[in-house]
Amino acid sequence: MDSSLPTPPTEPRPRRRDRHGRGMRGPVAPPQVPLSASRAETFRDLVQDSVERLERRWPQLSEVDFLVLDVPRTDSPDRPDEWPGDASVPLGAAVPAAKSRPAQIVVYRRPVEIRTKNRDERALLVHEVVVEQVAELLGLAPESVDPLYGQD
Repeated sequence: MDSSLPTPPTEPRPRRRDRHGRGMRGPVAPPQVPLSASRAETFRDLVQDSVERLERRWPQLSEVDFLVLDVPRTDSPDRPDEWPGDASVPLGAAVPAAKSRPAQIVVYRRPVEIRTKNRDERALLVHEVVVEQVAELLGLAPESVDPLYGQD
């Protein structure tokens, strides 16, 4: 046995620098910067902002579950005869309360995103969808749910 050969390390050493000698990379943006929020999280925040705005006027909305789903189910009872082959894919749905669950309002993220170009348009459309679904659930006109409904 040759004692001049070095013994191989049992565990690899942690790299302190990359192959160009610049050191380890850090995150692209710190967690508190909006860049680190995903599109889904940003969309959820828009829905939450709209709900909070309406809850001030309609306190009974605190008993309603607001959900965000990516796309509507194709076997959804909302409008099964109109989509998926039709251009009228729903942007949201209102589900009345049942014995074992509270009322639900669902906003579909992808159909809303496809119809908008930027965050401001998306925020307006999300609010309109939430107002329309709340109005349907409460049996009211959207203008009575939010007096600013339909105004840009």
